[in-house]
Amino acid sequence: MIRLAPARGDGYIPRMAPPLLLLQDIRLTFGGRPLIENATLSVSAGERLCFVGRNGSGKSTLLKIAAGTVEADSGTRFVQPGATLRYLPQEPDLSAFPTVRAYVEAGLGPGDDPYRATMLMEALGLTGEETPGQLSGGEARRAALARAIAPEPDVLLLDEPTNHLDLPAIEWLEETLKSMRSALVLISHDRRFLERLSKATLWLDRGTTRRLEQGFSAFEEWRDNVLHEEEKERERLDRKISQELDWVRYGVTARRKRNMGRLRKLEGLRQERRDQRRAVGSVNLQASEGNVSGKSVIEAIDVSKAFGEREIVRDFSTRILRGDRIGLVGANGAGKTTLLNLLTGVLAPDSGTIKLGTNLQMVTLDQRRESLDANLRLADALTEGRGDNVMVNGQPRHVIGYMKDFLFTPEQARAPITALSGGERGRLMLARALARPSNLLVLDEPTNDLDLETLDLLEELLDDYEGTILLVSHDRDFLDRVATSVIVAEGDGRWTDYAGGYTDMLAQRGAAAPARTAAKSEPRKDEKKPAAERAAPASKAKLSFKQKHALETLPAKIDALGAEIAKLEAKLATPNLFASDRKAFDAANTRLAAAQHERDAAEEEWLTLEMLREELAG
Repeated sequence: MIRLAPARGDGYIPRMAPPLLLLQDIRLTFGGRPLIENATLSVSAGERLCFVGRNGSGKSTLLKIAAGTVEADSGTRFVQPGATLRYLPQEPDLSAFPTVRAYVEAGLGPGDDPYRATMLMEALGLTGEETPGQLSGGEARRAALARAIAPEPDVLLLDEPTNHLDLPAIEWLEETLKSMRSALVLISHDRRFLERLSKATLWLDRGTTRRLEQGFSAFEEWRDNVLHEEEKERERLDRKISQELDWVRYGVTARRKRNMGRLRKLEGLRQERRDQRRAVGSVNLQASEGNVSGKSVIEAIDVSKAFGEREIVRDFSTRILRGDRIGLVGANGAGKTTLLNLLTGVLAPDSGTIKLGTNLQMVTLDQRRESLDANLRLADALTEGRGDNVMVNGQPRHVIGYMKDFLFTPEQARAPITALSGGERGRLMLARALARPSNLLVLDEPTNDLDLETLDLLEELLDDYEGTILLVSHDRDFLDRVATSVIVAEGDGRWTDYAGGYTDMLAQRGAAAPARTAAKSEPRKDEKKPAAERAAPASKAKLSFKQKHALETLPAKIDALGAEIAKLEAKLATPNLFASDRKAFDAANTRLAAAQHERDAAEEEWLTLEMLREELAG
């Protein structure tokens, strides 16, 4: 990897340092209710701040206020004189520039080195001669990153920098940002990216900001404690209101004149309760599951596919069974979508065979949001223009109630899709996909623009889903939590199947990320190596969340099965059971065989995981 600046140690400057950028008492209203009411943002030299909050809470808007592209209704914005600031928007606009190079170099200031811009474009897979109108979403994001990073600004504001980036690019970006001296403010749904880069956390919640002087890894526990204390305070206030109401009903008549103050106190408590804004509710995710598919869902035998002289898939074989959750991993241009289309029968192979199982009901989560008419109303997008109901699990549900499950308000039913934020459009696509009955979910980058809480719920939904899942994602944490195996692009059309999630693949493969596949030109000499060999050593592999959970819970399961087996054996040893109750004997005998099989499988799984744990620890 090209190193663009010397390593800076941890680079963290305490908050006592004078701020380079300061927002105070920021207020902004869209429509009726304030979006931001009392927000503060302070960024000192070298700080690494992650900025978190629910979709629609105003994170991107506050970042735009910090960047100076949006003006607040009230409050103060201060930038230290002479300090340089650069901002990466979610949707960069390159239309005013003839080439990518012109766009990137326009971000340089007096005295900045143009060669650095060239190095960054090369490192991000761009020549600089591309025409902006012909760029993909990922290429436009790479160009915008080069423009923001090239000047090495004092403050760097990044809104979802990992969107549309592949895993090699994400790991390259992590290392590049670590090596810079710039202060960072990061908005991202990528947990691992935030954990590795942040030293402090700013939480925008119900219009106000709270700050934690620790990185993202400590945020979720802190947030849950804050919300728990708020709920306790609400319960205390409710009890106090109830006590005051009791006094009003039974004690005010005889002492009306001298106790009007107590009535005013009650009204004050009620007003306080009304003014308390509860935390935004949780998304209620539920997939409409179809009929059970056959045991074998997809079987690929020696499949190959090429476009021109470029081999995308070569002699690939795999078998996907009911209940498998397969993650497809590879650099942009490696052919993940092509392989996905081959496996699902959308695309025919040049050679080899694809066998699809019986009774398949496939639903694809289309993340190409531009495929929806931007002027279509939200409600019509869910009902497909047919009445006011959405069919969920074969039952009609009113569209307003279904919208609420995904945190949309009734007022948004008639709003055009173009008025939705990126996160809201992501929730809309989920709502459309999950309403359809399925036993095979095909998810192409489902995590883009979703907030962290919605990601948690999506992971739980997929964990409970009875069908089969094919998943394309660049989110390492999401792959670890969801996938039971990953299929990885190794380059030159070769794909390898690895058991477990992304971290498990690293432990088996011994590389930090899939190698970058050059789609347009031959790679430079240093790019022929995997990203991990050009970057700093990857962090030590470890057990995934699911593996650790299984390692902890399997012993209890094994003990419980052992106890059940002992009871069944004792029951079968009962004299005359066979003669007196043949059905009970047969049922106990059948269950005994099943319990013994389950115990053997659990013991084997625990032994495999324990050996892996010891190997990783050693």
